Amino acid sequence: MNPPIPKTMKAAVYRGQNDIRIEEVPVPEVKAGQVLVKVAVCGVCPTDIKKIQTGSVPPPRIFGHETAGTIVRLGRGVRGLRVGDRVGLHHHVPCRKCHYCRHHAYAQCAQYKQTGITAGFEPAGGGYAEYVCVSDFCLPGIVKIPKAASFIQGAMLEPVNTVLKGVAQLGLRRGDVVAVYGQGPIGLLFTRILFRLGIKVLAADLIPERLTFGRRFGAKWVGQPEELQAAASSYGPVDAAIVTVPVDAAVQEAHALVRGAGRVLVFGHTMRGRVTGLDLGAVCVDEKAILGSYSSDIRLQPASARFCFREGRFLGELITETYPLTQTAEAIAAVAHPTGTRLKVMVAP
Repeated sequence: MNPPIPKTMKAAVYRGQNDIRIEEVPVPEVKAGQVLVKVAVCGVCPTDIKKIQTGSVPPPRIFGHETAGTIVRLGRGVRGLRVGDRVGLHHHVPCRKCHYCRHHAYAQCAQYKQTGITAGFEPAGGGYAEYVCVSDFCLPGIVKIPKAASFIQGAMLEPVNTVLKGVAQLGLRRGDVVAVYGQGPIGLLFTRILFRLGIKVLAADLIPERLTFGRRFGAKWVGQPEELQAAASSYGPVDAAIVTVPVDAAVQEAHALVRGAGRVLVFGHTMRGRVTGLDLGAVCVDEKAILGSYSSDIRLQPASARFCFREGRFLGELITETYPLTQTAEAIAAVAHPTGTRLKVMVAP
């Protein structure tokens, strides 16, 4: 017999800039076509942190979108899922019908931009709560977690998908050389995925301890960003560069570093209004492309699942801290102040 579902639950509620409070809120009601999930774990993502620290969205909201848990209730008409299924969730799912979807630019789809998972208030992911409700249009984003895999592996499905999407844009071939700026959690995922694809990775970071992780995750070379030019001389011309940190100078350096017809992927600049200078002659004559990539691609869900459910050991190394739900504010503060030994942080109700 399934345990009864309470009427209220604990949640970390955003009440304004840098204001997260643990409150008792109603468990979301499940309507036709929806699913209720008991949260097991939720990753702390920098995109949520920026909203919380800047107060760029109105309160109240319950953030957290890298979520995994167990289905505890099904709304009328839901097919293919059962109570008791262990699942990873995607909070953005495209319509697959509009202009953007026909061009596979899913992150620009109007439906995709709606957040389809909530723990109450304005939908914002809801993973920093004990239960979340998954809207009908987000059901295609649910991925079942195999018995041998952990909830943490399920929670990593969404961030891994975003990395796979970025890699897919670069048009790489086995043996190519790619510079990765930043060896935080996302940078390390890029390093590991590129390594598995047979790419030579030059990994740069300012924090020495993170370079050790980069080497373990498969980087051919690790060092400081200013040493990348010398590394390129030893390991061959750089075919592409990925900038995972919101540092304008890194974008400029990466653009100068790549060979003719090389590509630079801007992955960490998620706040609008940042303007920087580039050599437009290098863009035109040298055909050095600047690309952006944001959020996930629903077509890559199977590839993301294969990676997450086969790379449990490396994902386990990536998770360095897990906080209880009552310490969500502390978890957010920890991610906002990175150290050499702190990588991916999780919240577990």
